[in-house]
Amino acid sequence: MPKFSANLSMLFNEVEFLDRFERAANAGFKAVEYMFPYEWPTEQLAEKLAAHDLKQVLFNLPAGDWGGGERGIACIPGREGEFRDSVASALEYAEALQCPTINCLAGLTPEGTDLDKVRQTLVNNLQFAADALDKKGIRFVIEMLSHKAVPGFLLVHTREALRLMEAVNHPNLRLQYDVYHMQIMEGNLIDTLSTHMARIGHIQIADNPGRHEPGTGEINYPNVLAAIDKAGYDGWIGCEYAPAGTTEEGLGWMQPYR
Repeated sequence: MPKFSANLSMLFNEVEFLDRFERAANAGFKAVEYMFPYEWPTEQLAEKLAAHDLKQVLFNLPAGDWGGGERGIACIPGREGEFRDSVASALEYAEALQCPTINCLAGLTPEGTDLDKVRQTLVNNLQFAADALDKKGIRFVIEMLSHKAVPGFLLVHTREALRLMEAVNHPNLRLQYDVYHMQIMEGNLIDTLSTHMARIGHIQIADNPGRHEPGTGEINYPNVLAAIDKAGYDGWIGCEYAPAGTTEEGLGWMQPYR
């Protein structure tokens, strides 16, 4: 039976961020994830988790100047020191929040930079992060995003991510498979999930088009979720979608899995 975590960067946007923990718990969620925790003190977030009996299951490494359009720095030559500092910051939060998994956004392909150098920078940074997190017992995942959502993003296909994992060659690096992004980029969801499940460390979901809740678009989520179960995935599935109405009104799709 799949188990779902509420992505608080996307769900319960009817209220301020720190109030979303309570709303998630009241809606029946047992776990939460979100993009970045760094705006809030670790103590404040830990208090929210404890007060509402929630598990923190995922967040991202710092991704550079997000407001300025950056979507990760792992692939950018010359910023290796900043990347290592970001790993240290993420580790501090992960340990304080007892978060078992950290995700990395590779970043936008730098213009005018040799692609071989870009790829090698990414490999080196991922090797460093995978090893540093492994020493603390924290899983490291790398995510593919669609060009539709993030034009110019470096890592957009499963096959590219698998080749990257081979180059990094570290047992602590796995995929974060976002069903929404991969439906846009390549489809073939069930076969890909079933074939590569052993290399997937986290899954996120939204329907397409619109990035709304399952059941609002073209993806056959009952079949996809059944295939995920059949493939033996026992991790959390992040609900990273933009509700078509209020969050609570759109949670009917979860009823068969409660």
